[in-house]
Amino acid sequence: MVFDKNRSRFRSAISIIAMLIFGISVLSARAFGRISADSAASVKIRAVLDAQVAAWNNGDIPGYMRGYWNSDSLIFTSGGAIRRGWQATLEKYKSSYDTKEKMGELSFSDLEVHVLSSTSAWCLGHWDLKRANDNPHGVFTLILRKFIDGWKIVHDHTSSSP
Repeated sequence: MVFDKNRSRFRSAISIIAMLIFGISVLSARAFGRISADSAASVKIRAVLDAQVAAWNNGDIPGYMRGYWNSDSLIFTSGGAIRRGWQATLEKYKSSYDTKEKMGELSFSDLEVHVLSSTSAWCLGHWDLKRANDNPHGVFTLILRKFIDGWKIVHDHTSSSP
C-alpha cells in the first residue's frame, strides 16, 4: 500500500512538472515570436528611414516624402509650426530646400525604434545636415503606422539644436 501511495504521488509530481514545462514552452514561444515580429518591424522601419536619407541625398524630395503617409491627416511639426497634410509638408520641404546646396547631406543616428503593436511604432533619433556653410542638426520623434504598402510616418516632430 505504501508503494501505491508513493507511486501516485510520483505520478502527480510528474504531471505537475510536465504541465509547468509545457506552460513555460508556450510562453517562451509566444515571447520569442513577439520579439521576432518586433525585430522584423524594426528592420522594415529602419529601411523606410534609410530610403528617406538616400532620396534626400539624391536631391529627391518627392522620394523622401514616400516615407510619409500620403494623407491630409499627416502631422508634421517643426520650427514652432504645426503642418497638417502630406501636400502641405511636401510644399514646405520644396520651398525650404529648393536647391541641392540647401539640402546638404542628411544622416540619421542614434535611432531607437519601439514597436507598440503589429501596426504601430514610434522612433526617436538625431538628424544632421552637412552643408558647405553650416551644419544644422537636431532630434526627431516619429509615430509610424503599418499600412498595406508598408510602414509610413503619420506624425513627425522635429526640432533643431541651438
